[in-house]
Amino acid sequence: MEPIIFTDPAVTPNEDLVFAGIGDHSNHWKKIEEYLSGHHTDITQVWRYYNDGKCWLFRYLKKGKTVCWISVLEKTFRVGFWLSDKAIPLIEQSDLPESVKEDFRNARITKIGRGLSVLISGPGDVENVIILMELKIKINQIHLTFPTCRYPVIQLSCNTFQLIRHL
Repeated sequence: MEPIIFTDPAVTPNEDLVFAGIGDHSNHWKKIEEYLSGHHTDITQVWRYYNDGKCWLFRYLKKGKTVCWISVLEKTFRVGFWLSDKAIPLIEQSDLPESVKEDFRNARITKIGRGLSVLISGPGDVENVIILMELKIKINQIHLTFPTCRYPVIQLSCNTFQLIRHL
């Protein structure tokens, strides 16, 4: 992995620092920003210092749920997602390149899902990030519409029913 450049907890990153750090990829950052501001006006943005990784990460949130994290690297940036198993059919049916789908299939499964990240190196990567953001937002919206159930077994059936009904 490439080293993250924002590691000083005393210096909160801002747009000028980001664009100086990512250089020519600033236009890719701006395209993501423009897309989200044009399609999801309720998206919020937050910089947060993470002690476990000793670095600053940028987050997009919708209704308090994280859509993705962005780490700023030397001359580029990486966009990361945590995706649950609910993402499997959406990713498989999406227009993502086979290489991204394969990365998702091969990602280590944890209790919170599978991690997937995209290193920004060109316009195609921005398109992939936008598709993944839309999938994550859709999954979060499905999750927010689930009825509240008291028991884990019932929770699973409520989630399954609501997911099928929503699709």
